Amino acid sequence: MPGAARLVLADGVVHLDPEPAVLEAMLEGWALQQRTRFLRESTINPRIALVRRLARFTNEYPWQWDPAEVEAFFDDLRTRRPGRPLAVSTARNYQNDLRLFFDYITDARYGWPSTCNERFGRAPVQLLHEWNTITHTSEYEGAAECRPLTLFDAADGRVEEIRARRRKGSLAALRDAMILKTVYAFGLRRQEACGLDLCDLRRNPKVADYGRFGAIFVRHGKVSKGGPPKRRSVLTVPEMDWIVGVLDQYVSEVRPAFVPGKHPAFWITERHDRMSLRRLNDAFETARRAADLPAELDLHSLRHIVSA
Repeated sequence: MPGAARLVLADGVVHLDPEPAVLEAMLEGWALQQRTRFLRESTINPRIALVRRLARFTNEYPWQWDPAEVEAFFDDLRTRRPGRPLAVSTARNYQNDLRLFFDYITDARYGWPSTCNERFGRAPVQLLHEWNTITHTSEYEGAAECRPLTLFDAADGRVEEIRARRRKGSLAALRDAMILKTVYAFGLRRQEACGLDLCDLRRNPKVADYGRFGAIFVRHGKVSKGGPPKRRSVLTVPEMDWIVGVLDQYVSEVRPAFVPGKHPAFWITERHDRMSLRRLNDAFETARRAADLPAELDLHSLRHIVSA
């Protein structure tokens, strides 16, 4: 299995300093495990850096950590910059990343619990749980002066709430959050967003780092004077390059979970069909109400913000 301890730790080798060697092997294995899921380096590298940061803070190794040390780490992050507190959404993302790391090193299939027990007499455990992680007491965590992000935080919060309650619909909620971000990042109209096909992703040779998400080809643009829908390519601009990670996660993880088969549509529903204009409107209205934004705002407002 990619990321297994036996694949990154050589048999029969005695390390002069075994603790750092095992930690480096853990991080190498975790990075390998994430690459097999086709996650981007821009996702993997910050996660690895966060684990290293926690190790430096505690001056100990993952199999030695306990909940109090992880909690002290987040308390330090929260209070270390007076007047510039750590954003709740950032702290929650950190906790989610560390929870994934703990899931990896405590999974017996990867062999780290037995390896640590054999070498150090102690196995790693999952240290983040419902009692020491951030929960959503409200749907919205964004600052009031940042209206688009307020909407997106509310959409993301709905995903977390559904998962926390162990109800169905978290996958659809995640898709809804992603399509709203896509509408905003590319300044799309409703029909343009819903009409996207998987083949409409384009590369931009001038920005190779964006991969297949350097642009999107819009085939269902605005109709004027009785003519056919206008077509255009919309580039991913540097100010919106965060959308690359969103689309990458959707294509590699979220869309396949809907089992689209050979359906060409980019945005797929639970019924393996193309997302409708009405469903997109409902996604916006749900997020708008959760964010307590004015009823006068509609989906097209996101396009106006980008145009402005």
